[in-house]
Amino acid sequence: MKKLILISFLALICNLSFGQKENPFIRKGNKLYDKGKFNEAEIDYRKAMEVAPASAKSTFNLGNSLYRQENYEEAERNFMNAAGLLKPGDQAARAGALHNLGNTYLKAEKYQESVEAYKQALRLNPDDEDTRYNLAYAQRKLMQQQQQQQQQQKNNDKEDNRDEKNQQPQQDQSDQQDQKEQQQQQKPQISKQDAERMLQALKNDEQKTIDKVNKQKVKAVPSQVEKDW
Repeated sequence: MKKLILISFLALICNLSFGQKENPFIRKGNKLYDKGKFNEAEIDYRKAMEVAPASAKSTFNLGNSLYRQENYEEAERNFMNAAGLLKPGDQAARAGALHNLGNTYLKAEKYQESVEAYKQALRLNPDDEDTRYNLAYAQRKLMQQQQQQQQQQKNNDKEDNRDEKNQQPQQDQSDQQDQKEQQQQQKPQISKQDAERMLQALKNDEQKTIDKVNKQKVKAVPSQVEKDW
């Protein structure tokens, strides 16, 4: 079974012809790159760019070394710049830059961007089977990503609905508590002194009532006790 070809151009790009005179720093960087010394190769490619900032080849190869070091964000920028610096007639080199750009997007899980980069590469080089294979792989990964996102959205919606149901009884209890507190707050509040005065007034009224009742009582007439003959 054929495996994904992620470096089909990375291994060859250093030897592609860009129609430019080769910079000595590029030659040195290429040798280091071939030995797997990607960090050291990066240094020489950057030096080459200082000498010729508009060099598509040094920009391209710098992207390769960064890709090998898994610095995908910066590699992405260099591949894009290289594709822009290349002349319209350098279709093979531009296709290589776009192929590598697609690989970089793929590594970063930017599947939609990866698909677009591979498509652009195939427009320039329709016979490239490696790019065609990578395109199919990127499309499959994009579909899986979209399905996962849809499933995650469904799970989030279910969780939100569950939270709403759980929050409703709590909200009802909170509303009842708020209503009870409002009712309590609406009750007239009296001070301690007023309460004592009211209590004393009630006692005074009660005493007056007792006194009035006592005055109205009829005095009892003592009854005669019969003698027991």
